[in-house]
Formats: sequence, C-alpha cells, structure tokens
Amino acid sequence: MNDIRTAEGGLRLRSHCIHLDNRELLSITGVKDVGSFNEREVTVFTDSGGMTVEGEGLHITKLDLDAGQVNIEGEICAIEYDDAPQPERGSFLSRVFR
Repeated sequence: MNDIRTAEGGLRLRSHCIHLDNRELLSITGVKDVGSFNEREVTVFTDSGGMTVEGEGLHITKLDLDAGQVNIEGEICAIEYDDAPQPERGSFLSRVFR
C-alpha cells in the first residue's frame, strides 16, 4: 500500500478524496478494498471506514488498489459513509481460497 510514514516513523493514514462529475463519473482515492459491487450498489473500504455508492447502471471502470483508486460510472444517486473503519480482511484471493 502507499501509506505515508511520518518523520517520527509512525504510520499516517492515506488521504481520501472523492470527485463527482455530473452525477455520472465518480473518482475515489484512498481505497483499500472493494467489498461488493453490482449495477445498483458499490461498497468500498478506506482507511477511514466504509463507503457505499448507490445508483443505476453502475460500472467500475478503473480499479487500482495499489494506488488506492477506483472510478465508477453510471447514474449516481447517493454516497454514504460508515462510521467505523473496517477490520483487515485479507486480499480477495485469500478470502476465496479459505
């Protein structure tokens, strides 16, 4: 991950940003994982907690977890944050091959 180290050697959370263009293109940075996705809902996890994007005809057009970036296209109706950070769950493949 591209976490940032402070001068004292501690770990600081990756910055998080969203950009919504005409309610049709959503760019999210600071993403650690994608929990689930379909045409009506996309769930992503950031260092600050979970985020759910709701809409119609949603498609993930870019996914780069190393850079922490996700782009979602479609008709975006709502963006909702969870309060608590999500626990570490491991990579997608490690969860599939349990």
